[in-house]
Amino acid sequence: MGIGDKVGNKAEELKCRAKEATGSAVGDDDLRNEGKADQASSAVKKTAETIKDKANEVVDKVTGD
Repeated sequence: MGIGDKVGNKAEELKCRAKEATGSAVGDDDLRNEGKADQASSAVKKTAETIKDKANEVVDKVTGD
């Protein structure tokens, strides 16, 4: 995962948290739940990218690159 991906993922995570916090602050359960769902989606995406990076590291070690 490149630095651009990491920055983008962190920005998305912060946006999701802000959405959840705003929903909580104004009493909008739909917005709060949407923020939580977005955070879960963001976490899955981050995990998938981490797995991809680890797999690439293993391939590089095996092939000697």
